[in-house]
Formats: sequence, C-alpha cells, structure tokens
Amino acid sequence: MSQITDTVDELELDAPLTAFDRCDSCGAQAYIRVTLASGDLLFCAHHGARFKDKLAPTAINWHDETARLHEAPAD
Repeated sequence: MSQITDTVDELELDAPLTAFDRCDSCGAQAYIRVTLASGDLLFCAHHGARFKDKLAPTAINWHDETARLHEAPAD
C-alpha cells in the first residue's frame, strides 16, 4: 500500500460517527464502528454490546463512541 492510502485508512478508522451513520442491525444511530477484514459494520450501543464478544477477536479496529450518550447537551 502507498503511504497516502495508509494515512487515509487510519483517518477513516478514527473518523467520528454522525447522525447519518445508522446501525446495521436496527437502523438506530450508530455509536460503534467495527472494522473487519471484509469491511465495516456500524452498530448502536445496544447491538455493539450484544455482538462485541463474537466480533472483537477478529476485529481490526473497534471505534466506540458510546460515551457520547452520557454527555450533557450543549446549550
């Protein structure tokens, strides 16, 4: 891989999830991105927790933003 591709891949792994990112299981807002060799999966907090034990051993990256659910809303 080229250096540019490696840099883009690293940036994509840590890119923040937005309200447009939806859970692949139920369609709720995604707070977890799991990167596998075959591609990415997006999950809400519930489904991320449900599938973590099964997916974590083979995951290349586990990007978890569920802490955002406990943040106070900005005024």
